[in-house]
Amino acid sequence: MTQQANLIERLAQFQTATIHEAIGKQGALPSGIKPISPSMKLCGRVFTIDSMPGDNLLLHKAVAQAGKGDVLVAKMSNFYEAGYWGELLSVGALQRGIAGLVIDGCVRDASPIEELDFPIFCRGLCIQGTTKYGKGSLNTPIVIGNVRIEPGDIVVGDRDGVVIVPQNQIEEAIEKSTAREEKEASTLAQLLAGKTSLEIYGWE
Repeated sequence: MTQQANLIERLAQFQTATIHEAIGKQGALPSGIKPISPSMKLCGRVFTIDSMPGDNLLLHKAVAQAGKGDVLVAKMSNFYEAGYWGELLSVGALQRGIAGLVIDGCVRDASPIEELDFPIFCRGLCIQGTTKYGKGSLNTPIVIGNVRIEPGDIVVGDRDGVVIVPQNQIEEAIEKSTAREEKEASTLAQLLAGKTSLEIYGWE
C-alpha cells in the first residue's frame, strides 16, 4: 500500500462533519448533494469532470480514463433535469475499480445501483436522458458550490454530506480530526455524568 493510499484509508474512518470542522470549516459541498442510499460512503482521490449541461459523454470518458481507487467528481453546469448516470455506467465503473461518484446533478436507476453497492452522491433522481456531445474537460480544476476542487484532492462522503480535503492537507486533516474526536469523547463522558452542554462549554 502506498503512503497516500494509507492516508486515505485512515481519513475514511472519520465522519464528514468531523473532517469539515477539523480543517477550519472548509470543503463542504452543497447540502443538496447526498447519497442515493443512506448507508453509502466513499473516500478517494478526486478525478474531475466539467461537463456541458444535459450531456454525459464526459462521464463515459472519465470511467475509461480514471485510475483504480479514484472518485469521479462531476460538475454538470448547474443543470439538474437529466439522469446523467445509471446502472450501466455503475457496472463499468466497478469493473475499472473506481471508488464512487459525486455529481452536482441527478442520476437514475437508483434501485439497481443500490444493489450493486456503487457509492453515488448526487442532487437527486431524474429519469430524463442526456445528449452525447462531450463538451467540457476532464481532470481540470472545478468549483462546486463555493469549493474549488483540484484533481488529486481527497473527497469523503457519508450520510451527512460530502467534504473535499486538499491533497496537501490530508495528514493535517487526520491529525486534527483525531484531536476533535478525542475532545468530543471527553464531552460525551461529561454529558453522561450529568453535566449540561452549557456547563461544559461555559456558555452560562
